[in-house]
Amino acid sequence: MLEHTLRSYQSPTRLVQRLGAIRELGNEAALLGIRRPLLVTDPGVKAAGLLDTALEALRGSDVEPVVFDRVRANPPVDLVDEGAAEYRAQGCDGLVAIGGGSSMDTAKGIGVVAAHDGSILDYEWGHNPIKNRIPPMIAVPTTAGTGSEVTLWAVITDPKRKIKYNVGGTPNIASWVAVIDPELSVKLPAAVTAGTGMDALAHAVECYTMSYHQPFTDAVALLAMEYVARYLRVAFSQAENLQARYHMSAAAMLAGLAYGTDSAGAAHAMSQTAGGVHDAPHGALTARLLGPVMEYNHAGEPERFARMAAAFGLDTRGVSMWRAAEMAVEYVHQLTKDVEIPGMQALGFSEDEIPMLADKAAADPQSIGNPRDVDAAAYRKIYAQAFGMGREVGQ
Repeated sequence: MLEHTLRSYQSPTRLVQRLGAIRELGNEAALLGIRRPLLVTDPGVKAAGLLDTALEALRGSDVEPVVFDRVRANPPVDLVDEGAAEYRAQGCDGLVAIGGGSSMDTAKGIGVVAAHDGSILDYEWGHNPIKNRIPPMIAVPTTAGTGSEVTLWAVITDPKRKIKYNVGGTPNIASWVAVIDPELSVKLPAAVTAGTGMDALAHAVECYTMSYHQPFTDAVALLAMEYVARYLRVAFSQAENLQARYHMSAAAMLAGLAYGTDSAGAAHAMSQTAGGVHDAPHGALTARLLGPVMEYNHAGEPERFARMAAAFGLDTRGVSMWRAAEMAVEYVHQLTKDVEIPGMQALGFSEDEIPMLADKAAADPQSIGNPRDVDAAAYRKIYAQAFGMGREVGQ
């Protein structure tokens, strides 16, 4: 069926990719005219020595950053607002984010507040528009998962409402440059490699099957799936395998581009809302939910699920479309086991929370693009399956 709904795609982010690309950080900052950036990162990046590498590269180009290293997982409203106050007080003229999705989302949020006024709470999607582009920002991912270096979104936690909400959907929030250096991910613990890699897969799967898909996002989503299927197990098993790290970094970036200006589907509606209830790692939580969501969704877009089976490297010759779609679902269930994603119980959730979690997911706007109609009753069934799989792995 031909699509008559207007679709558009825009990515204002310049990509700089290679092994050792972090050494280009100073040059990239100078090209943007940044002289005093707020460098947004977390204590783990500092402890790993990556902050020192970044500071050396920046100072080599006469760029003197102000370090803001207080980022924590699932960044809350007050953290972003504190960063924006620091940005203004220190007279900063740009942003550098080094870390996982939390650092990059925090920096984007700081940029939104710095370019406007008020609190990041004011810019929840659907509230105040983001009229101005954020200050020049360079994103340097140290994980291969969120793709926040290229997305048009930031995810912020509101502890008072116990929810995570989206900010963005506009090129005005995008980083100006993404410096993608696969070498930065070689020191990641295997569990982080697994969770972030599965998050990248979830982005690709949900953006490929959501109602907003279009030719460009289809293409990058499928390639991201191919890379994850080929290289995630290797990166999980061999931390310093640079070929695997290179392709997983590319997969995260491609899956981030698959978002476009739109959002994902039920798996992210569930993981984002649940992540506001308990401070669970976003990647692992999304990974635990992805398989059950795909099992629920494949009836809505069987042709697309069958095409995903081919992207996963499965031999679909001689099988029906429906069987190929089921094979894609089975593949993700197995991959989830192979990279040892913890169960819902181990992530801090209990089964008596299912009705509350289902209601929160049903109210999340990401449910709108899901390929199969989904409501609170359906979410209760999906959650029940996710908990059951957690028991199967003994967690």
